[in-house]
Amino acid sequence: MNQSLLLHVTERVEGLIGKLPSAIQKPILSELTPLKELFLQQRSPRVVIIGGGETDSLGIPFTSGVHVWQEANFPDGGTMSIFDARGADPRQVEEELERSPADIVLFVDERSRGPRKIDIDLWERIAKWNPNAKTIGLTKEDERLREAIGDRLAGVASSAKELMSILARELPNEARIEMIRISHDKKAQHEVAQVLVKSTAAICTAVGAQPIPLADMPILTTLQLVMVSGIMYLSGRERTLRAATEFVGALGANVGAGIAFREGARAILKFLPGWGNVVSGMVAGAGTFAIGRAAEAFFIEGVSIKDARRTYRKSRKAAPSLALRAPTEPKTRRAGRKMTKRKRGANNL
Repeated sequence: MNQSLLLHVTERVEGLIGKLPSAIQKPILSELTPLKELFLQQRSPRVVIIGGGETDSLGIPFTSGVHVWQEANFPDGGTMSIFDARGADPRQVEEELERSPADIVLFVDERSRGPRKIDIDLWERIAKWNPNAKTIGLTKEDERLREAIGDRLAGVASSAKELMSILARELPNEARIEMIRISHDKKAQHEVAQVLVKSTAAICTAVGAQPIPLADMPILTTLQLVMVSGIMYLSGRERTLRAATEFVGALGANVGAGIAFREGARAILKFLPGWGNVVSGMVAGAGTFAIGRAAEAFFIEGVSIKDARRTYRKSRKAAPSLALRAPTEPKTRRAGRKMTKRKRGANNL
C-alpha cells in the first residue's frame, strides 16, 4: 500500500480532529497513535543473537557467524533483521547497535550448566548500549538463565513456535505486524486486529461528528479500507485498497445507504442542537466497527463470506439503536432515580 496515501489520510484526520472540542481531542489523537505506529512507521523487527548453541532449529533464514545486520526473508512472507553477535568483537557489536538498535536480545543457551560468563558479560554490555531492547531466552534450562539475568528476562522459549509467539507479543508496535505475519500467531493477530478496529472506529466516530455534511465521507471510507487492508496483512495476505474495497462490497456495506442514514439522522434530530452531528458520528463509528469485526472473522478466523456478512449485519444493528437512544436519559440514571424514590418512600413509613 502506498505510504504517501496513508500519510495524506493521517494528516487529513488530524486536521479534522483539530476542529473538535479541546476536551476530546487528546483521547481521539491517542487512538491515532497505534495506527501511525502500525502503518506509517512499520518496519522489520530487529533481533540480536548472543549466547552458546545452534539456531538451526529456529527456521530463521540467515547466515550464522556473519557479524553484521542481515535481512532474513521468510518463505510465507515477512522479513526480520538479524545480527548474530556470537563470537563478535564487542566493539563491532557496539557499532552495529549504534547503527541499528535492536528490539530483542535473543539469549540462546543450550548448555545444561547454564550460560557462560563471556555471554553474560556481552549481554550486560548490550543492555547498556541498547537499554530499550527486551531479552528473551531460548533454552530448556530456564532456571539457570533466570538466575543469571534476573527479572530483566522478558520471556523464555524452548521451541521455535513458542519463541515466535513471545516475539509477536513483546515487540514494539512498529515491528509487531511483520512478526505476526512470520509467526502466524492467531492470538497476536486477534489482539492487533482488535486494536485496529477499536482505534479506527473511535476516529471515525469523531470524524463523522463533523458538522459539514458529506465532506467527511472520503476520509471515512479511506479509513475503513485501510483498517480492512491492515487486517488482511495481519492474516498473511498482501494488502491493497482494491482488495479491501472488494471485500467491503461483498459484505453489502453500501456507502450510499450509509450516507442516507447518517444525513437522515442529522435532519431528524436538527431540532436538538448538536445531536444530529453526535448521532452521525455514532453511526459512522458503529458501521466501521461492524466492517472491522467482519474482516477479522473472515481473514483471521477463516469463516465464509456468508458468515462474515452475517457478522457485519449483526454488528451494524447497533447504529440505529444508537440514533434512537442518544437524546434520551440513560437507563442507569433513571434506575437510580427510581431507587431513590423507593428509599424515600421507605423512610416515610
